[in-house]
Amino acid sequence: MTDTQSTGLARRTLIQAAGATAAAYSLLGTAAGTAAAADDRPEAADRLVIHPVPGTLPINTTYVVKARTPGGQWKPVPVLRATTKTINEKTGGGIVRPTSVANLDFTGTVEVQVTWSRGTIPSARIRPLSYDIQHEVSGDTITFSLTEPRNLSIEIDGDIYGNLQLHANPVEMTQPEEDDPDVIYFGPGLHTPTGGVVKVPSGKTVYLAGGAVLKARVEFVNVENARLLGRGIIWDSDAATLVQFSKNIEIDGILVLTPKTGYSCTVGQSKQVTVRNLHSYSSGQWGDGIDVFSSEDVLIEGVWMRNSDDCIAIYAHRWDYYGDCRDVTVRDSTLWADVAHPVNMGTHGNPEKPETIENIVFSNIDVLQHREPQVLYQGCFALNPGDRNLIRNVRIQDVRVEDFTWGQLFNMRVMANRYNAAPGRGIEDVYVRNLTYNGDKANMAVVVGYDADRPVKNLTFQNMAINGTVIADNMKGKPRWYLTTDTVPMFANEHVQNLRFLDSVTAASDVAPEVTSAEEATATARQVFNHLITATALPTSFGAEGLPKGLAIDDKTGLISGIPQVPGSYPIIVSATNTVGTATKSLTLTVQHP
Repeated sequence: MTDTQSTGLARRTLIQAAGATAAAYSLLGTAAGTAAAADDRPEAADRLVIHPVPGTLPINTTYVVKARTPGGQWKPVPVLRATTKTINEKTGGGIVRPTSVANLDFTGTVEVQVTWSRGTIPSARIRPLSYDIQHEVSGDTITFSLTEPRNLSIEIDGDIYGNLQLHANPVEMTQPEEDDPDVIYFGPGLHTPTGGVVKVPSGKTVYLAGGAVLKARVEFVNVENARLLGRGIIWDSDAATLVQFSKNIEIDGILVLTPKTGYSCTVGQSKQVTVRNLHSYSSGQWGDGIDVFSSEDVLIEGVWMRNSDDCIAIYAHRWDYYGDCRDVTVRDSTLWADVAHPVNMGTHGNPEKPETIENIVFSNIDVLQHREPQVLYQGCFALNPGDRNLIRNVRIQDVRVEDFTWGQLFNMRVMANRYNAAPGRGIEDVYVRNLTYNGDKANMAVVVGYDADRPVKNLTFQNMAINGTVIADNMKGKPRWYLTTDTVPMFANEHVQNLRFLDSVTAASDVAPEVTSAEEATATARQVFNHLITATALPTSFGAEGLPKGLAIDDKTGLISGIPQVPGSYPIIVSATNTVGTATKSLTLTVQHP
């Protein structure tokens, strides 16, 4: 066991496990491949990397996991112990349980074998169900193959608490050199920096190599052009990552394992932040996943959040953070809320100087669990503006909600609760498209304006399927005296204006879009960049022509993202399309030198 201290971070710092400490590790990755060297092999080639685990890290023996490339030798995969928490609805106390977590990296095809230590498997499922992972059960063992990275829950006999979570990551295609002066390098082993904090300077990369375990919080405070990368673990820390008053920040590939308290990732009053492939487990107080306050141009993608409070929360002012929150995209992610909401938006703001939360996109999301006994804090998707916040221009699309334990599908409520000094100003222009829910546990959904001056308005549900039935104003078989909301079921009060339920073929708008996003944007070469195309009239696809190398457009969300490589000025034509037509607009992107 090592006790290391991070000092002299203005220049290169190397913290490398060595000597007798290495003997304590389960060096399971050696035969399968080494993560220390850069990968220059073709991406499609079959390759498996299994990282070492320090001997002091808690291990769970409920499952034995092995993996191999097709026809290769089976290699053991370490199974870590995380903890989860639910609330005892009678006492309000927390119930903490162990769960199992395993990680591997691969390209091409990987075969996985999971053996249950308790004997013959009565039944098994692999979630998200949308992945339709084909698997075989023989006695005490489940076997399946993967051809692309996946975050999975493997559940025996319906047990969602004693389950196995498997994070099958892509192999790191590039890795920093250990002697790079701009890298703060943590090699395999347990690292306990003095004070429990690693402060990242501008222009630096913190790299947690596979097998590295950091018992500390990583902070980006008043910095630019900085990163936290790798396949390492942040474990048993006071919170895990903090980004505040910063710009051009990237977090990628880290596993956050049971922080003592606090959020896995806080983004406060910052710009151009990307959080990618973050896996989070929490069981402590205020155990949120990722919370975004008063920030702009934020991308959260490929994350797995299993949390003891909100998985994703988007707010305006709180604590020392002030200002609007806008242009936040969450995509290709899985949310599991053992307490509170998978998604919560709008609670906190500044009633003395009202703020706006706008241009928020959730796309391609699987919701696996929601369990919240308090009715006022339910909702897989909760849009709850308070403190004179206004929520507007929100898109929730291509979402699969699996049957959950306790809560509501939606809670869109202009409110003032115990956290608020004043009610919110309203909710407007929300488009929920291609959402499915299959189950029988959901309580009645709620859509409620506060009063005539603080309404919910322009809320459109399109192709929303509840247990296979598309909810639409023109649906066949609905008694003429039923409200469409009765078929969800959903309660909408008299302060809800222009609420519509459309089938998949009905046009959501009778006019063509108008692009409303900025005509100019500025990026920094070789740093993360996010720019969200926004438009009126409920567009269903987006485009961008003339993008520089390193950037790409997501035609479903309208997000231009990536890492531009070459400085210069780039004329770009962006577009938004609905069933009526296509609108275009010129965007001048200036890529500056770092």
